[in-house]
Amino acid sequence: MERTQNILFLGMHFLLLCGPPAVGKMTIGREIASRTGFKLFHNHLSIEFALNYFDFGDPEFAELNEGLRQLVFSTVAKSQQLSGFIFTLVWAFNEQEDWDYVRDLVNRFTNNGWTFSVVELYAPLKIRHERNKTPLRLAEKPSKRNIELSADNLDKMDSKYTMNNGNVQIPGVDYFYLDVAECTPQSAADQIIRHFMWPTID
Repeated sequence: MERTQNILFLGMHFLLLCGPPAVGKMTIGREIASRTGFKLFHNHLSIEFALNYFDFGDPEFAELNEGLRQLVFSTVAKSQQLSGFIFTLVWAFNEQEDWDYVRDLVNRFTNNGWTFSVVELYAPLKIRHERNKTPLRLAEKPSKRNIELSADNLDKMDSKYTMNNGNVQIPGVDYFYLDVAECTPQSAADQIIRHFMWPTID
């Protein structure tokens, strides 16, 4: 009974976990999901699916990857069955296309009665290189198992994109910035849950 009361109290909440590759979005998202009952859709679920059929960069890959995401978003946004939904995203703040993508998500979910939060995670490149080799990351993301190639991609993305902002401002969106360089996933989840005052199911 207590678990049901907590979920009803919470309502429907969309959490966007953003930050550069290998910062810990998926791992922290899993920890939050296990404590709150939110459902996690980390971005590589659609990426790895699409890579089964097409190479990264192919038009067909992009169509399949984004088509799957949009189907999930559309279905979840209209649903009344979930207490919360977590999506992870590498947000390039220097790309207008990414801002437009997030604003579309905000509008889609808030128009359907969801509250919307953004948590921006930060860790320096050196630490992200270490996290790029963790067993969970390699298990969940087969495309990252070529460590040399994956590490090179971290460096290239870091030089090309601004993936930390520190002050995201979108009307109607709750925002929290968290430096997770020295955080365990458990500690990071604790801080996020406390910040938004979300009840837990444990």
